[in-house]
Parts: sequence; C-alpha cells; structure tokens
Amino acid sequence: MPHDPLLQRLVAPLSKVRGLVAIALGGSRARGTAHATSDYDIGLYFSLTQPLDTDELLAVTRTLVDEGATAAVTPVGEWGRWIVGGGWLSIGGQKVDLLYRNLEAAAQVIDACRAGEISMNYQAGHPHGFCSSIWMGEIALGLPLHDPQGRLAQLKALTEPYPRALRDALIRRFQWEILFAIENGALAASSGEETHIAGCAFRALACIGQVLFALNERYLINEKGALREAARFPLTIANLTGRAADVWRHIGNGEFTPALSLLRMLDEDLRAITDRPGGS
Repeated sequence: MPHDPLLQRLVAPLSKVRGLVAIALGGSRARGTAHATSDYDIGLYFSLTQPLDTDELLAVTRTLVDEGATAAVTPVGEWGRWIVGGGWLSIGGQKVDLLYRNLEAAAQVIDACRAGEISMNYQAGHPHGFCSSIWMGEIALGLPLHDPQGRLAQLKALTEPYPRALRDALIRRFQWEILFAIENGALAASSGEETHIAGCAFRALACIGQVLFALNERYLINEKGALREAARFPLTIANLTGRAADVWRHIGNGEFTPALSLLRMLDEDLRAITDRPGGS
C-alpha cells in the first residue's frame, strides 16, 4: 500500500464490510500523476457469491467522513450498469469517491477485450460514453490496497501485455467516426447550429484520443485529460493540445469553417500514423 495516511485510515475499516472482496486505488493517484487536491478514487470490488452490504458500508463511512450526517452510499446498481454505484465523500478535507465493481463482470469484460470485443455505452458523467475496456484499464492501472484472495491480482495479470486484439478493435471502432463527426459538423455549420457543431468536434477529438491510446497500447479510463496525455505518447500528432485548443477557440468565435478544417488536418495526421507499416 502507498504510504498515504488517508489510505491507511480507510482500508482497515472498509475491508471489514461484508461482501467486500478487494479494494483498489484508481485514477491519477494510482498512476502517480495526482496533485495535492486530486480526488481519491477507491474501487470496491465485490462478488456475486455474497452481496455487498451497503448498509454496513454506510455505517463505516459515517465514522470516516468529516461530517457523519453527510455520509451517503448508493445501493448496488444505482448509477447504472457501468458505474454501478458508490459514494462521494469528504475525508480530512479530501474528496474521496467510492466506486463499486463486480469481479465476475470485470472478468467477463477482460476476456471479451482480450478477444477484441468491446462495447460503447451511454453513461452520465462520461460525455463520450463508457467504453467497456475502461474496466480492464481500471484493473491494469489500479493499485490493489486489499486483496486477500488474490482475485484482483489474477485479473491484473490478464491485462499485460496490452492485447493486440483490443488495440485493433479500438482503432476499428473509433477511427472511422472522426471524419464522420467532422462531416456532420460541416452540415450543421451551414445553419450555424453551434451546439451540434461543438458536439461533433468533441466526438472527433475524443475518437482521436481513443485511437492514439490504442496505437500506443495504453489503457484509456477517462476522456478527461486524455488528449493532454496522448500528446506525450511516442506515437502522437504534432502539437495536439495546441491544435485542439485552436479548434475550440474558432468554435467559440463562431468560426466554424476553420475549426472543421483544423479537425480534418488532425484526422489526416492521425491516418498518416496508422497507415505506416506496423501502425495499424
């Protein structure tokens, strides 16, 4: 476990909750990119063989949060199939997010990803959608904090090396949509539909991020910050973040034609990478 007083304060009481099989640290704190005010993302893994006791979890969180009366956790499934449920807490002045994950479901997703089978799903809080491979990425990048049965370790071993079939599936799924989104934005530009144009631009940029992560065999677990991270990859587009910022500047100024032209150039540059021998 990382030498972190907050994590050491959390893990022991949480590990005693009935039905809780494993605990993992996720997000930027697991990847070593966090700053002082970054959230703590805590994955709570349970099994279908014994339901997670969310009443007991609530009782435990009330002893941990800054104000016990503010503690709240959801039933399993409250936040949908992919986010599942959890709680938003404040502990020691730090924001702590609890996220439920089912081990058997995660194992099924990992098997599917390794076979090149992914799904893209609507999910509040994920404006580009929730790609099923996020679950695999969470386990690959997360740090187990409590795993007495070794269940997380077994799944984590399946995430390395990055599966070639997953790489190819993600490129197939997202690369074609880049130009499709740009052309849809161009149709909307003729009538000045700013919201639709912005949505198309976002989808094009998000798909560029997905393809770059796949090309570099990196797990993408959140759209937030994805382009900044992708800009530092070995295989990437020159001045990616600056050019993306120019797209939004043009859109903000109502300059839709130059914004879409910039997106087309980004798409062309990405295709130049994927068309190289060994690129895709």
